[in-house]
Amino acid sequence: MTGADIRTHTITALSAEEFRHSVEDLAAVLADAVDDNASVGFLAPFGPDEAAAWWAAQQPAVDDGSLTVWAARGPRGIEGTFALALSPKPNSRHRAELVKLMVHRTARGQGLGRALLATAEREATRAGATLLLLDTETDSPAEHLYRTAGWTHYGTVPGYAADPAGTLRPCSFYFKHLTGTAPAPPT
Repeated sequence: MTGADIRTHTITALSAEEFRHSVEDLAAVLADAVDDNASVGFLAPFGPDEAAAWWAAQQPAVDDGSLTVWAARGPRGIEGTFALALSPKPNSRHRAELVKLMVHRTARGQGLGRALLATAEREATRAGATLLLLDTETDSPAEHLYRTAGWTHYGTVPGYAADPAGTLRPCSFYFKHLTGTAPAPPT
């Protein structure tokens, strides 16, 4: 099988203990994304050891529930992931941020990214969020996914983040109301 078949993948939230034991597999997905020039926060060279260290540093947030990491497991192990970061502020508990939605290159092109995104939206709703936010490199394949999935673009910042080669790139910011309707404006 050259691509992912979402029928052969199981997408599940990782408990704190499962997360601890999945760091190396998650690191492989992250290192692959950076190697494929995805602007996900890291500069090349960036290998599995650096990726594992980054994931391991997320353990306290996973332990306290402020970050939930999801994994898509398929025939080759973890082939995709995303995380939901819940806002700790009392006035923003209605919102969450979608972070690090990634699919390994060997599993792309078969709908796994779209399945991960749909899961993120559903699970954010279950967690009580009515507003989901994200940012992505402008004109990237990820941006195409978010646009076609009904997300609303609310701005672009030139030179916001560097790609893995260190070149500054624009970043686009998106939101999605999860209740199906936007809240009424204040009166």
